[in-house]
Amino acid sequence: MIVEVVRSGFVESTHQVRMLTVDAEGRPVEAKGAVHVPASPRSSMKPLQALGMLRSGLGLEDELLALACASHSGEPFHVDGVRKILAGAGLEESALLCPEDYPFDRSVTESGRVYMNCSGKHAAMLATCVLNDWPTESYLEPRHPLQRAIRETVEDLTGERVAASGVDGCGAPLFFVSMLGVTKAFRAFPRSSPDSYERKIFEAMSTYPEWTSGTDRPEARLMRALPGLMLKAGAEAFDAFAFEDGRAGTVKIEDGSQRARVPATVAALRSLGLDAPELAELAAPPVLGGGRPVGELRFR
Repeated sequence: MIVEVVRSGFVESTHQVRMLTVDAEGRPVEAKGAVHVPASPRSSMKPLQALGMLRSGLGLEDELLALACASHSGEPFHVDGVRKILAGAGLEESALLCPEDYPFDRSVTESGRVYMNCSGKHAAMLATCVLNDWPTESYLEPRHPLQRAIRETVEDLTGERVAASGVDGCGAPLFFVSMLGVTKAFRAFPRSSPDSYERKIFEAMSTYPEWTSGTDRPEARLMRALPGLMLKAGAEAFDAFAFEDGRAGTVKIEDGSQRARVPATVAALRSLGLDAPELAELAAPPVLGGGRPVGELRFR
């Protein structure tokens, strides 16, 4: 699948898409590109990382659990939530080992580790360490008990051995698995029993979409438009999602272009019959020239 960027009638750019969608029974609906080879899901793995933490005793719920799965915008409620998780563990912001950063929210001019989009995950990791009396100063090391527990969870849900590991942008271990594996993992969240940790994460993310991304981020807009949807974006243009009945999918833009990611994800959702009027703008964002539409994004 190719996304073309058309400006003034000229094809200006093209973006190749890998896509996998499955129906409520797990049967493939769309399979575009090499969905069986290892991919880099980046932050799309955060729900799986959070599951590893819950299995290790973490007791977060509702908005704060959604924040543990988030790539947040650094809005005031996100920052307050991160500080609440840290305070509950008796820790200061200095315990965070994610990089200092400016928030995605342009109205916020402050910077620091607590504003970094992965700080919710890092705060939850630290809280898990405190609960288990694990070292907090080395919680990002691959051999740390926390990271071993998370890797076991990733392999459990994906049904795959981790093909390779690396370092994510926030400093945490990154596990490379196939899009088939990620899709299988995401299906497990809504399909698990009501009292399971998986279902708890699904309910938190789908109920509090602003906490998983930001108030006006595309991910939150998609989840608000389609109640019962859990969706998590990752850097370098990766998306993974699951609907409450088990329909699920993954999308990867090969060149990492964020511009093509959301339209491709809308196409993936539509392939499963998931649509709403609010998706029209996200499916076809205008190409602007001088502040007015002069082109479009289209698929071929």
